[in-house]
Amino acid sequence: MSKSLKTPVLILGGGVGGVAAALALAERGVRCVIAEPTVWLGGQLTAQAVPPDENRWIEGADGVQSATRRYLVFRRMVREHYRANRNLTPSAKGDAMLNPGGGWVSRLCFEPRVGLAVLNAMLASHVVSGTIQIMPRHSLVGAETHGDHVAAVVLRDLVEGETVEVTAEYVLDASETGALYPAADIEHAIGAEHRGDYGELHGRADHADPTDQQGVTWCFAVEHRPGETHVIDKPAGYDAWADFVPTLDPPWPGPLFSWEIDGKPPNNRTLAMTPWPDEPGEGELELWRYRRIVDRSIYVRDDAAPPDVSLFNCVQMDYFRRPTLGVSAEEHQAALEEAKQQSRCFLYWLQTAAPRHDGEGVGYPGMRLRGDELGTDDGFAMAPYIREPRRLIARTMMTEAHVGQEQRLAEGHGPISDEVPVAGEAFADSVGIGHYPIDLHPSCAGRNSVYIPAAPFRVPLGALIPVRVRNVIAAGKALGVTHITNGCTRLHPVEWNVGEAAGTLAATCVQNDLEPAEVHDTQRHLRALQESLAQDGVPLSWPWEDS
Repeated sequence: MSKSLKTPVLILGGGVGGVAAALALAERGVRCVIAEPTVWLGGQLTAQAVPPDENRWIEGADGVQSATRRYLVFRRMVREHYRANRNLTPSAKGDAMLNPGGGWVSRLCFEPRVGLAVLNAMLASHVVSGTIQIMPRHSLVGAETHGDHVAAVVLRDLVEGETVEVTAEYVLDASETGALYPAADIEHAIGAEHRGDYGELHGRADHADPTDQQGVTWCFAVEHRPGETHVIDKPAGYDAWADFVPTLDPPWPGPLFSWEIDGKPPNNRTLAMTPWPDEPGEGELELWRYRRIVDRSIYVRDDAAPPDVSLFNCVQMDYFRRPTLGVSAEEHQAALEEAKQQSRCFLYWLQTAAPRHDGEGVGYPGMRLRGDELGTDDGFAMAPYIREPRRLIARTMMTEAHVGQEQRLAEGHGPISDEVPVAGEAFADSVGIGHYPIDLHPSCAGRNSVYIPAAPFRVPLGALIPVRVRNVIAAGKALGVTHITNGCTRLHPVEWNVGEAAGTLAATCVQNDLEPAEVHDTQRHLRALQESLAQDGVPLSWPWEDS
């Protein structure tokens, strides 16, 4: 059976960008539909269980606002949720910068289920009014195009199996994989470009390679109960994974399952782990606290106090044995299943074979999977973390020349200060800002990690608009970036900002009978869009650029 649905705006993907786009649309009175394959909205923040990686200014250091007002509201509401609903110590309740998990990867590590509760609260009034319609467990299966226009999108209900044909004036791709692009024959890129394609300093020197895709990771959460045994059944394929030595360039230092990681001589790194909540963990590479999402030290000690819970998302779990993009649906699914199995095998290694940092032999059998915080029965995230989607071939492509610190300095862009060695490209059509190092995980083509300092950058409107198709807007990670620049645009605050910009652009188009390219091409429309974003608390430039 097939159904039909009509809406001004369809958002494919209810992740970070999709939610931000829906909020921007709804607060302008424009109806939209969110189609999300999982049962949770929030993507990286929730279903994928990835604590937010962020820039040094995320909490307003030095008076710099480096995220949108709505993203900062989300962060404030997460903290308020804990203060209102958890039995925290007085000092924790009074901490304006409360970090509920005490994790080191972010100033705000929290349980994914709390992130979901906050996002649902932010959306609630718009859902009740009918301005936002959420379609969970719906996945894209096809699209109908008329010339340079996406006329309809076909979704499948993953529970009932029936299809829904959705017609929309504008379609926003906020999916984790850039799913709309192949379905609608929209120009896009997969894998790594040759350095000559865009003149990127760290582009591939030999040839473009579509298999040069960053590994995906299936996260899990555990508590530690010393003296108890919670070892999972030995996973199929464990012995092969335990002996696996990646073939990467530069070489990996040994087995993947090891405390020694990275493989970029002479910078190999040795991780530590101290999974005892009452003992301090030293250094940023202490794995237990790196992505901890529950810090029991902030709770009043009683029978209801939760245990420490740590979220594992580390390079030993990066699955890069085969690509997930540019392959058949069956191959894609098989790769994701192998990624989850790799994570199971790593957990088993932690429980049974990892050298202990207290010198008491090997294995931490007291590690117990936790599903409560992740909304699952098995302790694994609902969905894998896919760092690198298909990338839109957009009117403006963000390249290393625009954001790479080394390349910009080499090309004569002068230093600003010790804190900000160089600024990113000052795009006149900016619809947001971001900052994060260019961080590329090992790839399916045998490329080891790449870590390049990045300049604080602007996001150009042109990176959200296809070169040809007239009613599609990128609203998440699948915007017009290269393989290199995806390494600094894929993080939570930038994805949120891109979603807000896309939602604001779509609302402008609906309410003024415009097309995205028309807004981009017409100075008065562009300026009106930027003014609207600025009024909503979206920073369009960095303070040092305006001085």
